[in-house]
Amino acid sequence: MAAKNRQGEEAKKRKHIAGANKTEPGASPSKKRKLDASKTRIPPNKGAKKPFKPSKPPIRANLDNSKEDKAPLTKREGRLKAKELAEARKKKRKRHYNLEQELASLWERMRVRNIAKEDRSKFITEALQKMKGKIPEIAGSHVSSRVLQTCVKFCSQSEKDAVFEELRPHFLTLACNTYAVHLVKKMLDNASKKQLAGFISSLRGHVASLLRHMVGSVVIEHAYQQGNATQRQELLMELYSTELQLFKDLTLMKESRLLDVMSKLGLQKASVLRHLSLVIQPILEKGIVDHSIIHRVLIEYLTIADKSSAAEVIEQLSGPLLVRMIHTRDGSRLGMLCVKHGSAKERKKIVKGMKSHISKIAHDQYGSMVLVCIVSTVDDTKLVTKIVLRELQTILKELVFDRNGRRVLLQLLHPNCSRYLSPDDLASLDSNIPTLCAKGEFEVNSEAKSSNDEESSNKDETIPESTAIEANDGSSLADKIQSVEGGKKNPSLRRKELLVDGGFAENLIKICIEHAGELLRSNFGKEVLYEVAIGGSDSILHPALDDKLNTLHEAISSLAAESKSEDSEEEHVLENFHSSRTIRNLVLDCPSFASTLWKTALEGKCELWAQGHSCKVVSAFLESTHPEVQKLARKELQPLVDGGALKISETKKATKEG
Repeated sequence: MAAKNRQGEEAKKRKHIAGANKTEPGASPSKKRKLDASKTRIPPNKGAKKPFKPSKPPIRANLDNSKEDKAPLTKREGRLKAKELAEARKKKRKRHYNLEQELASLWERMRVRNIAKEDRSKFITEALQKMKGKIPEIAGSHVSSRVLQTCVKFCSQSEKDAVFEELRPHFLTLACNTYAVHLVKKMLDNASKKQLAGFISSLRGHVASLLRHMVGSVVIEHAYQQGNATQRQELLMELYSTELQLFKDLTLMKESRLLDVMSKLGLQKASVLRHLSLVIQPILEKGIVDHSIIHRVLIEYLTIADKSSAAEVIEQLSGPLLVRMIHTRDGSRLGMLCVKHGSAKERKKIVKGMKSHISKIAHDQYGSMVLVCIVSTVDDTKLVTKIVLRELQTILKELVFDRNGRRVLLQLLHPNCSRYLSPDDLASLDSNIPTLCAKGEFEVNSEAKSSNDEESSNKDETIPESTAIEANDGSSLADKIQSVEGGKKNPSLRRKELLVDGGFAENLIKICIEHAGELLRSNFGKEVLYEVAIGGSDSILHPALDDKLNTLHEAISSLAAESKSEDSEEEHVLENFHSSRTIRNLVLDCPSFASTLWKTALEGKCELWAQGHSCKVVSAFLESTHPEVQKLARKELQPLVDGGALKISETKKATKEG
């Protein structure tokens, strides 16, 4: 009975579900959705959640009218609307936005080149009146800072002083601003001596922190360049020691070298080294190495650094970082020290870091000396030829005429010649780091050996007067140290591999042949031509390039053989001041050239060239120390000497008689 009742109830449920599935033919879609949703409805007693009912689509009334109200904007209208929105945002964000707009308008009118001075002064005065009292606030803006720079450049002295006084309390803050830093530099350029001294004094205690800042370091460098020797020393002293940073009176001394300062004040070497390391390391890690004040500090640090500290600094500098430093005197010395004391791996990094910069370095006054050191020191001649000499060959014509560019060429042809390198250049090439010398025995001051005895330790760390940096003869102790031999390879072999084996000398001779006339008359090119023509010191170009050198001798002789003409625009090579002396030196030092010149240009014509600058060339045949050269010309020249037409200098005559 119970089973029948259950079957009946199930039948009723099936009929109910079947009836629910049936919809009327004209039923609406919403009604169909309701019916579909009812299929999945679960009775409340089962504990199921209510099904999701989709919301009805919004009624879009008057669709055509809304399209008319929201018609798309044209491109021009879109730009104008975006500009209005941007202007509104800037007004909210910038406090002095309207003032900046007015200043920009005035700036466009005052910076015109052909404007009258009276009109420009009028605009500048108006701009300064608008900015009065607000200069420190708007100086950091990229617009207002430019306006201020123009005003400071052209305004009167009283107006400059007023701007300086308003900015003076805020200089340290502005020095770290990307835009205001240019205004600070302009203020320093136009500052009086008193104002500059006041600015440098305000930097006390902040020099090290500003040098670690990418923007602030620019201001310190600018002040360092603008200041006199005393002010420069004041900026440097702060970096040496905490005591020198705190007490201004200690910085007022004549001594400039760190070793002398330590000796006079009795500073402890360990303390100075520790303080300098804290200053230098963050600067090197950030790569702020373009400034001359930093180069000076590094040079002083290396004079007292121990072996491991000096080697660490050289390792950090070796590479592309060094290229940015060698444009100053101290930076060039740092570069040469890194090349001389660096390992083979570090030298390779230095040379590779110069790739594609060789041309610029060769033309630089100080950078060229680093290239001179490289070709004189680095034993890997294949690397130097591939990176340095190959790039120099592309600008060889420029180099032979350039005052700085020719140094590398002359160093290869005649190393360390005092005729081409100044005493300061030669001293830089011979400089070294005391603790990294070849012997490794010299140290400026030994560290304390006994840590138990504090008094003896302090005495050891203090630089005593007995170890004075300057000896009795005025030379420094660093100069007394044996100079470091940079490479292990024989210098003559290194030169031969660079000059001859790599084909560099052959290209150099070719340039000299093609431009012999220009080089002879050039103040700097004549020296390169002379060294090439004689075959270099120690006859390094002989005998491999004898044929090329004979061609060069013939080219010079053919120029001397040209007829003397008053209508010619250029002076004859025998009458020109530079060329006549170069040819004279070639006659004295190169017998093969003297023979070629005599046979080609002078034989039978000596009487014509016995006056003026050319007489120096003719008389050189009798002054020569080579008997074969004298024999060539004696027969023709002796009658001219006896008749007084040709004069030989008294010095040469005395030498000849002796």
